Amino acid sequence: MTTSQSPKAWWSYGHVWLVISGPLLVVIASFVSAIVAFQGNDTELRAKDEAEIAAVRALQADADRRWVPAIQARNHAATPEGTTLKKQP
Repeated sequence: MTTSQSPKAWWSYGHVWLVISGPLLVVIASFVSAIVAFQGNDTELRAKDEAEIAAVRALQADADRRWVPAIQARNHAATPEGTTLKKQP
């Protein structure tokens, strides 16, 4: 004697929830990221911040000056022989 079993509903299978939950979590995370981004605190620069920025720029300029001899040596090595270079003022 054969018994016919009625098929289970789609929500009773565990792997279906795994397939649905992945993209759903991505959509929820994107909404949370958008809320955080749009509610960000855009503050004005203060004098202290501007002083810190100026100090960082001065340190960067010092770091750039340290590379000048290496850059000149590289350029000299790459210049073909017999080429005269103009001195910059």
